[in-house]
Amino acid sequence: MNTIMPQRLRPYFREEISAYKIKWAAGDLPQAWRHLERAHIIGQAYPLEHTYAHWLMLVFGFRIKNLREVAGQLPRLLVGGVKSFVGKIPVGNTGGANVHPLKPMEIPADLHQILRANS
Repeated sequence: MNTIMPQRLRPYFREEISAYKIKWAAGDLPQAWRHLERAHIIGQAYPLEHTYAHWLMLVFGFRIKNLREVAGQLPRLLVGGVKSFVGKIPVGNTGGANVHPLKPMEIPADLHQILRANS
């Protein structure tokens, strides 16, 4: 069972969230989304961070008026944190509505190294 993100991993999660906000403010939506996906990968094993990543994805969907993303984020937002808590996550899943919520995915090499060294 996972409840709290390890202290050593938190800066990497925060860095991705910060980069998302910077790219959003600059109007670079593809890169903003990429940082949300990366934050999701880092945080998906931890209920609060996992839920927060899906919350930001839901907000992103509303902001760009993408009903598919909004509809896809609602169940993820409700269930994602619970799945993290009990340790039943699809490792590497990027969290967007364009990906099946139960599909494991390959973790980018840099994030894999970060997760292995800091989890």
